Amino acid sequence: MIRFESDYLEGAHPLIIKKLEETNFIQTAGYGTDPFCDSAKERIKSQCGNADVKVHFLVGGTQTNLTVISSILRPYQGVLAAATGHVNVHETGAIEACGHKVLALPSEDGKITAAQVRQAYEAHWSDGSHEHIVQPGMVYISQPTENGTLYGKEELKAMYDTCKELGLPLFLDGARLGYGLMAGPNTLTLKDIAELTDVFYIGGTKVGALFGEAVVICNPLLKKDFRYLIKQKGGMLAKGRLLGIQFDTLFEDGLYYEISKHADELAMKLQEAFVRKGYGLRYDSYTNQQFPILPDAHVEKLKEKYSFEFWEKTDDSHSAVRFCTSWATEESAVEALIQDIEAL
Repeated sequence: MIRFESDYLEGAHPLIIKKLEETNFIQTAGYGTDPFCDSAKERIKSQCGNADVKVHFLVGGTQTNLTVISSILRPYQGVLAAATGHVNVHETGAIEACGHKVLALPSEDGKITAAQVRQAYEAHWSDGSHEHIVQPGMVYISQPTENGTLYGKEELKAMYDTCKELGLPLFLDGARLGYGLMAGPNTLTLKDIAELTDVFYIGGTKVGALFGEAVVICNPLLKKDFRYLIKQKGGMLAKGRLLGIQFDTLFEDGLYYEISKHADELAMKLQEAFVRKGYGLRYDSYTNQQFPILPDAHVEKLKEKYSFEFWEKTDDSHSAVRFCTSWATEESAVEALIQDIEAL
């Protein structure tokens, strides 16, 4: 079985394994106060073009989202997000378990707009009974989205400007950020994202690390006491060095970008094969996630050799499915899949 259902099916990049082995018996302080974490933070700050951002390392994406969101919101506030957003559909109510509501906005492609945020904000405050309704307190977006789509620089700037005007902190989930940064049509850099968000995170779990996410806090008002909140939410890893070593390796000599580009290039080969075969695409994705619409009979045939994810029914006889490439996907696996697509 060749697996394409997600992008965290392998362990870690060999350079990370090597570095973990080389440093295994070096003694360091715990809880992320070690030289490896310090080095990784400096590399990330350099990539962001801002020495004043605060960088913190957590273990996983859900933990990161709930820690960041609960740190920003007051008890009576909720977070505006796309209805398809990870915090709304794939985190088992983690945000709600923290006492906050996800205020879902409709979305066709995984993105929301500045106009939608403004409309939701104004609808709340124009309601005569607004004190009886959860107040919008921040905005959550993903880059790439759950559907592999991308925000462009102008879209992100419009969102950030609107959020600033309305007093809503903007949080960008970057679980797959590398794949977004290296996608062909992408117009954003890490520096842009650091300038146009209040807080974001750089995903490691899905982009070459064994585990780990790097939270980057850009807004000075959100920096205070964040480590207390990491600890309270169970996210402060005693052997924090394991996170620092991984991100230090990923951001040395451009490895993070190199392996992300690899995944995107293979995904685009798959996309070309699907289009050549005459299949439609559910979303316009240029990242490592592809969403072809296949006849159900072809889905069943491909399941004999490949694992991939069902997405949704598009009609009585067709389904949208998701194929993911990753930093570790072998070109031979993609070529085998392409040959089987052509033979359907």
